[in-house]
Amino acid sequence: MTIETADPRAARRTNFAGLGRWVVPAALILCAALWFAGTLWPGLVQYPDPAVIPFSNAVSGVMAWLKAHFTPVTRGIAAVIDMPLRFAFNLLSKGFKIGNGAEATVLPRLSWVGVTLVMGMLGWIYGGARLALLCGISFLALALFGLWEDAMLTLALIIICVPICVVTGLLLGILAYRMPVLNRWVIAPALDVMQTMPTFAYLIPMLLLFGASPVSALLATGLFATPPMVRATLLGLAKVPAEIGDFADMAGCTARQKLWRVMVPSAKTSLMMGVNQVIMLALNMVIISSMIGGGGLGYDVLLALRALKVGQAMEAGLAIVLIAIVLDRLSQAIARRNQTPAQRPGLGRHANLWIALALLAGTTLVGLGVPGFVKLPASATLTTAPYWKAGLDWVILNWFDGIEAGRVFLLLYFLNPLRSTFEALPWAGVLIALAALGWRLCLLVAVLVGFCASTGLWVPAMQTLYLCGASVVVACVLGIPIGLAAARSDRVEAWVLPIIDGLQTIPSFCFIIPVVMLFRVGDVTALMATVAFAIVPSIRYTNYGVRQVPTELIEAGRVSGCTPRQLFRHVQLPVALPEILLGINQTILLALSMIIICAMIGTRDLGQEIFKALAKADSGRGIVAGLVIAFIGITADRLMTAWVRSMQDKRGMR
Repeated sequence: MTIETADPRAARRTNFAGLGRWVVPAALILCAALWFAGTLWPGLVQYPDPAVIPFSNAVSGVMAWLKAHFTPVTRGIAAVIDMPLRFAFNLLSKGFKIGNGAEATVLPRLSWVGVTLVMGMLGWIYGGARLALLCGISFLALALFGLWEDAMLTLALIIICVPICVVTGLLLGILAYRMPVLNRWVIAPALDVMQTMPTFAYLIPMLLLFGASPVSALLATGLFATPPMVRATLLGLAKVPAEIGDFADMAGCTARQKLWRVMVPSAKTSLMMGVNQVIMLALNMVIISSMIGGGGLGYDVLLALRALKVGQAMEAGLAIVLIAIVLDRLSQAIARRNQTPAQRPGLGRHANLWIALALLAGTTLVGLGVPGFVKLPASATLTTAPYWKAGLDWVILNWFDGIEAGRVFLLLYFLNPLRSTFEALPWAGVLIALAALGWRLCLLVAVLVGFCASTGLWVPAMQTLYLCGASVVVACVLGIPIGLAAARSDRVEAWVLPIIDGLQTIPSFCFIIPVVMLFRVGDVTALMATVAFAIVPSIRYTNYGVRQVPTELIEAGRVSGCTPRQLFRHVQLPVALPEILLGINQTILLALSMIIICAMIGTRDLGQEIFKALAKADSGRGIVAGLVIAFIGITADRLMTAWVRSMQDKRGMR
């Protein structure tokens, strides 16, 4: 006879689940009661001013102390970083000046012809003829449209910034892998804050400590772009099969040899995807960092937008897009290619490198006698600016009434009522409701939401949340059906994937340019730009989730007599729901980051707080507002992740 014993952990989980079903409704009822009780206790609706904690003053004091005591150190760091950065600027864009005055000698920069040929050569080596044409034609377009110098300034910043980010991220990822406790309590939370912190918030401390210079722009870009490399390193090392590590131990490798000669090479694919994400985020940051001295194409976009020169803004924005597409495709091709590129016979081990150097040196020397090899004359360049302006004028002339009617309708019947509702939400009720929704994370959620209220920024936080929520709803209403259609049809997927790949490589700021010209400044413009920027994850994850449903489940449904519609509704969609929710989670985070950028086009929210702090160099105000935005993103991420995990547990998928 066997005696069955109950698992106390299972019973405890059952009790917790039963408790969870009662906690959330009770919290929502209490939240509604607090809302109605606001007339008796206003402090439950609007956070009382006497209770506001002056975090911004404390942060400003710390930053002032750092500036007073560490300025020589920061200036020394800036001088060290400035040397390779200036060299890259001179090599690619400005040329080298030797001597002073009239007797100074100017050595030319690298020829645009040589750089274009080398980019085409890299495309040929790693991706074949199609990638070679893409790389070569894209860089040729930069020269033909007269944007070569500014494009090379941007590229030089990326060339210096990306290796720093990759090395730093690799080392931090290895540290996180070897010390899980440190990763759980320090590194992972820091990465969460860094990835949800708005881009503007990075500029303020860099401006204060390092001044307005390209070095400040590089450091701000590096801080923003490093976290994906840390996560990719940690993920790649964790995915290395245990057998490979055991084989290294049996071969007598030391710990260092095992790490650098076995584990890191085995994680190459994940590491290269991390490099790809670093490049994309660095290019995303280029326009923002140009506000503190970055220069390049980002500064061109800002100047054109301030002057409402739509043609010049579009050209500079498209130039950034071309660089982003080339670097994205090239890094992905390098990641996919495992073997070393084939070498030319008779030229040694580094044949491709010698050929590239010969092309660069030869075309630069030719440029000494042929000025067109250094810089195309103005008569040989092209411009599309008049055509962009003419196209915009035509659209406004013919479609203005419809566009204006749609804008006013959205504003009056959707956005304004939603804004009023969010601004009236009681802080205490929201805190209780969110803590109940994530009741297993109630302490974390309560601390994060409480911080947002105690800073005195509750209303701007709700304004940010309202616009982010509206954008996410619209993006999901449009994106999830597109993802479902792509998952059910290979033909639709063949059309959809290239479009969302292109959207993913466009820097966030570039989405604002066409929309602001059509819808002017305001919340509607921010909504349109945010939806265009944030819609990609909802499409991609939906398509991926439905296509990854196990074949056995689909066959079981067919054997049970399900029609294709029943199979989709009752088998594929429920199993793919966790991936769809992950897509919604990523859509929320992207929308939140884009909403802050939209502060430059007239929205009233936390982004405007950061923008004002940047204009006044008020580090405390800007950093605290950035932390509030980061905590909103972390709260949304944790709640969605917990929901996804609970659904996976119910289906036995974890």
